[in-house]
Amino acid sequence: MLTCNRNILASLPFVALLAVIALAPLFFADWWGRHYPKVCFALGGLVVLYYCVGLNAAGNVLHTAAEYISFISLIGSLFVVSGGIHIAVKGESTPRANMLFLAVGAILANVLGTTGASMLLIRPWIRMNKYRVTGHHIAFFIFIVSNVGGCLTPVGDPPLFLGYLIGVPFWWIASHAWPIWSTGLTVLLAMFYIVDSRNYLRAPKPVRDHLTEHEKFRIDGLVNVLFLAVIFGAIFIKRPFMLRESLMIAAAVASYFVTAKQVHQSNHFTFGPVKEVAILFIGIFATMMPALDWLAANTARYISATPATFYFGSGCLSSVLDNAPTYLSFLSALFGVSGTHDIKILLAQNPTAILAVSVGSVFFGANTYIGNGPNFMVKAIADHQHVHTPTFMAYIYRFTLPFMVPMLLIVWLLFFRH
Repeated sequence: MLTCNRNILASLPFVALLAVIALAPLFFADWWGRHYPKVCFALGGLVVLYYCVGLNAAGNVLHTAAEYISFISLIGSLFVVSGGIHIAVKGESTPRANMLFLAVGAILANVLGTTGASMLLIRPWIRMNKYRVTGHHIAFFIFIVSNVGGCLTPVGDPPLFLGYLIGVPFWWIASHAWPIWSTGLTVLLAMFYIVDSRNYLRAPKPVRDHLTEHEKFRIDGLVNVLFLAVIFGAIFIKRPFMLRESLMIAAAVASYFVTAKQVHQSNHFTFGPVKEVAILFIGIFATMMPALDWLAANTARYISATPATFYFGSGCLSSVLDNAPTYLSFLSALFGVSGTHDIKILLAQNPTAILAVSVGSVFFGANTYIGNGPNFMVKAIADHQHVHTPTFMAYIYRFTLPFMVPMLLIVWLLFFRH
């Protein structure tokens, strides 16, 4: 396994990219808006060059490129297809209705995946709160629909799907994680209700009535449900190479041309958000290779075999790294400290540790915009619809620290402390 221990500087481009993503929108937003592709390509190119020339490890680069193609094929196809479904809703949404919507979104995340549920529901979520939509609506949507909600099935989030592929039974995570899922979801929904109730009372009722008097609930573009089915069916295809991605792209292309123009107009559909995410994640995927390689090679050496260690270890790294390879790295470490590579034996002997890795990888992905693929896509869509979304740092100190962190600590105290 390539560890990159020979040159710790190899991880500096990743640190630099995280820093510029976090700080540039605050201090030089206009420059960043024009030049972020150059920054991503330059920093990513440095690492790729180092791997190909300095380490003679072009295979690692090709493997990462394949993962990126799979990632952007899924994200991009779901973005296009969900953009062809228009859900008309009333703009006056009460805190109770909002809370119910998020709860339904959390359930759908286990059926459609966090990416699918996020892409399908973010636009109606913005519309139903259009007269008062603000940062907490976007943050809690990411917390609940884009991350925590998808913790019950392998379809819900990529780490769980990888666990399923290596032998974790399909319903194992649901049967063991549902109390944790329920706890985390209940805490976040209660927090959201309190925050949203305060926001709701600030808007005068005549304004709410005026904005919603002509609206009715309606769904247009239902033909795209068929294309969604193609995409989710393709997720389970592993061979031959690129068949899965080709099916996803084909479904997106067909959806775009089949969907009526007025549906796209109603959704304010443009390719801007997916273009932004595609470019940013080129840089992220390329620059995080050294960090992931070091993690895979050294996790077992420094880790202790307690559920809390696996929960916080996989979780904290999933906040800034791709949670799928982080999950695999900590699962490999668990194999090492348990003395077995048989997943069935591990499930019988140490189920709490596997549960800790699974929950940590999924829940903590909500802590930053880059913690999980749908997060940045949701932000990009909200930005393009002129919603006031928090910056990278504001998201962390205004929402992650006061809301996500207490929930994560409650889950640790109740389920992984011993």
